[in-house]
Amino acid sequence: MGQNPDDMFGDEDYPAYTIGQAAEMLDTSQDFLRRLDEAKLIDPHRSAGGHRRYSRYQLRLAARAREMVDQGTALEAACRIIILEDQLEEALRQNEKHQGTQQPG
Repeated sequence: MGQNPDDMFGDEDYPAYTIGQAAEMLDTSQDFLRRLDEAKLIDPHRSAGGHRRYSRYQLRLAARAREMVDQGTALEAACRIIILEDQLEEALRQNEKHQGTQQPG
């Protein structure tokens, strides 16, 4: 049974965009997106034919990397900064969730 299209495209992690679409949306090259994959910033889904597919979440990370590179940050450094920022944001979310489930003693 397939997913409802409204559910798929409302999902931040649904791999809806080809590498060509992603590059066009971000006004960058397909090679830049491949380099982000090599740098382990994003891990695009692979179609049955092996083609890269990107989610909206991955496109936001790629846009942030492009912005940092355009400002003079080395690609590898930009990717590492974004990964650490993302990990910190997730840790803060988990901490907030954990604190909300604790009952006063």
